[in-house]
Amino acid sequence: MLIDTHCHIHESYPYSVTETLERAKEAGIEKMICVGTDEGSSELALRAATVYEPLYVSIGVHPHETKDGYAKIALMADDANTKLVAVGEIGLDYFYTHSPREVQMEALRAQMEVALSHNLPIIFHVREAFDDFWPIFEEFEEKYGTVRGVLHSFTDSKENMEKAISKGLYIGVNGISTFTKDEAQKEMFDAIPEASLLFETDAPFLTPAPFRGKVNEPAYVRTVAEYHAKRRGVSLEVLATATTRNAQTLFNFS
Repeated sequence: MLIDTHCHIHESYPYSVTETLERAKEAGIEKMICVGTDEGSSELALRAATVYEPLYVSIGVHPHETKDGYAKIALMADDANTKLVAVGEIGLDYFYTHSPREVQMEALRAQMEVALSHNLPIIFHVREAFDDFWPIFEEFEEKYGTVRGVLHSFTDSKENMEKAISKGLYIGVNGISTFTKDEAQKEMFDAIPEASLLFETDAPFLTPAPFRGKVNEPAYVRTVAEYHAKRRGVSLEVLATATTRNAQTLFNFS
């Protein structure tokens, strides 16, 4: 069994969700987390999970969208939902400045507070912003003791990967790892300890090789897993078992 710990198929187009889930099942992907990127997307994810048994939910406002508001995330978290497994994707993105940095940091703090007050793990999106991210993260470590979560779609330095693992975070790896030409990135991916590794697709984005040019979907998480099993010299079964266990631990899946 494999778990796609980060996808956006609940937003529907370009998917037929039923057919997408059938292909995922054929590939051995039994659970998928639909991740919100704004208030509306988070509400859609919650609704989709009530219809489709394999779908679970993370609610949150992506840093790009924080200028448009994030207050409803706290209200959604207050409504108990057994398929709500995380808050995210939240964080800081300085590669683009679709929302001002000050707004992004304010939204990150507010949404981290929602997650930790509800004892939920966090799906973090951090791009070219670790200098501001780590001090905020450490504020919450000091307040709550432990901050559980994953750095989604991680492509940063080995140093930041190791720092994240030292703080108990998981590292989310997707199709980027199968087509990057950056040797330092390849070495970083190889160095992620098995016990800290999660697989994801970020579907419909970041389709892995050799399917570049096609729409990404949860079935392709198997392709990502196969790629890393080969690089690590282990069987797919070994790596699938380890990463599934990691996802079950972080997101409290049974």
